[in-house]
Amino acid sequence: MKNLILLSLSFCSIVSFGQLKAVAYNDDNQKLNGYAIAPKKVSKNNPGILILPAWKGIDNHAKDSAEKLSEMGYNAFIADIYGEGNYPKNIEEAGKQAGFYKKNVDKYQKRITLALEQLIKAGANPDNIVVIGYCFGGTGVLEAARAGMNVKGVVSFHGGLGRDATRPNNTINTKVLVLHGAEDPYVSKEEVDAFQQEMKDTKADWQMIFYANAVHSFTDIEAGNDNSKGAAYNEKAEKHSWKHMKLFLNEVLEK
Repeated sequence: MKNLILLSLSFCSIVSFGQLKAVAYNDDNQKLNGYAIAPKKVSKNNPGILILPAWKGIDNHAKDSAEKLSEMGYNAFIADIYGEGNYPKNIEEAGKQAGFYKKNVDKYQKRITLALEQLIKAGANPDNIVVIGYCFGGTGVLEAARAGMNVKGVVSFHGGLGRDATRPNNTINTKVLVLHGAEDPYVSKEEVDAFQQEMKDTKADWQMIFYANAVHSFTDIEAGNDNSKGAAYNEKAEKHSWKHMKLFLNEVLEK
């Protein structure tokens, strides 16, 4: 009788919609812990959104975004970039971990690819996917585009834009949307200019939108509201950027 009850509970967790479900997967011997969520309403084209979290790893902001996307009719998956045992405990550790993957982009791209595979396993159409990311994750979505991953579009929220200038520029076939704080002190004018030139050189279909009075982390309410710290929440920029992302998703994904 106990076995029958356990089986019933397990089945319910698999088929339930609109609830985040922990998903364990691996990069060789490294265990990764992501989250999947099914759409509230099933669509014939099963669009999917991969979410790349900020530099501290999977946080409340990423989970909240996944839940909102589920309500909008998307399969969503939150990627674990660092892996079990490597989650930052403070900003120093976060900076070190994020810095490693920014320098070793092949490893970052591999972790993104593995997360894409999990999104597809969870039900997303492999040919109908967009990748979004915040801060460090915003840098990651650009790496997905640079790597030529099979995604229809990428959306970077206050992400780093830089890349090693010695890397070759490959044609970018996915659509690119960059949502950027006009006062972000962590991304220099030179970095913005170099990014825009890269987009032109790679013949990308790209857009970049700047938000007035917004600094880094403008979508994260847990960042506080003190712009002088360089990272702060901005309600107006957060709402506008979400609307711009929704317009982008409606343009590039089939529902």
